[in-house]
Amino acid sequence: MKTRTLISFDWAMKRLLRNKANFGILNGFLSELLKEKIEVQHILESEGNQEDSADKYNKLDLLCTNERSELIAIEVQYYEESDFFHRILYGASKLITEFLSRGEPYAQVKKVYSINILYFDLGVGKDYIYVGKTGFYGLNDNSQLQLSENQKLKFGKSKPDEIFPEYYLLKINNFDDVARNTLDQWIYFLKNTKLPEGYTAMGLRLVESQLKYDNMDTVARKEYDKHLKDLHISRDMLETAEAKGEAKGKAKGKIEGKIEGKIEGKIEGKIEVILNSLANNLPIDLIANITNLTEEEVELIIKKHKASS
Repeated sequence: MKTRTLISFDWAMKRLLRNKANFGILNGFLSELLKEKIEVQHILESEGNQEDSADKYNKLDLLCTNERSELIAIEVQYYEESDFFHRILYGASKLITEFLSRGEPYAQVKKVYSINILYFDLGVGKDYIYVGKTGFYGLNDNSQLQLSENQKLKFGKSKPDEIFPEYYLLKINNFDDVARNTLDQWIYFLKNTKLPEGYTAMGLRLVESQLKYDNMDTVARKEYDKHLKDLHISRDMLETAEAKGEAKGKAKGKIEGKIEGKIEGKIEGKIEVILNSLANNLPIDLIANITNLTEEEVELIIKKHKASS
């Protein structure tokens, strides 16, 4: 079966999919996932990512709106994070408050779709796609609470769960590489960064034409290769920390510490800071202080970068 090597979806989100000319790829992915026709209208920046030093960091990989002005947040997460459920709850809540202007009625609260592409095992479950919605059920008769006709007309919704955030967890590593439907074809691409011939899911034809590795210019290809190398280094660093932590009986604390570093500053970004600082002859202890890593971790990153150069 013939395949074409393509650019990874997470890198494309940061570089290519923010261009309106490439919205068709996002439209296809979101339409297949949400089971309705989605037209992305705008790519947004979350202005309230970090309002002050006490505020939690909530930077998204991609935030867009559809034709109903609803918010669609897409996040790619490679590293294990035990409190990820809490993180996506916080993220959706933050978006709701951020995009409701002071003084506006609550009816103006925007619907949020939290879409999370996960390359680690979250929770206990064998499926590779999980959906979370909010419904209200009678404690005595288990009946589902519905909106009144007046509320349906006023809000343009048919059920309460259409008002509340929806959460989508795509556990990519659980996918068995057998595409049973068009959404599975997208999951195959997200897992393998390749497309077998004959896939017909919405947006994948554009993926094939616009996200080809071979079509990248020299500068873009160099940036992409660096992204993959940095990702490999950061993964390797976490695996090393995990193994060392297990040997000392402290794996959980060590791993969560590295994950917090990933959230607060992105390991990839820290790699660039470390290498730039090293090129300017800054001492290891100062680099560690700047990046909020230990000297041992800084030295490990430098060592792995040299080994992969």
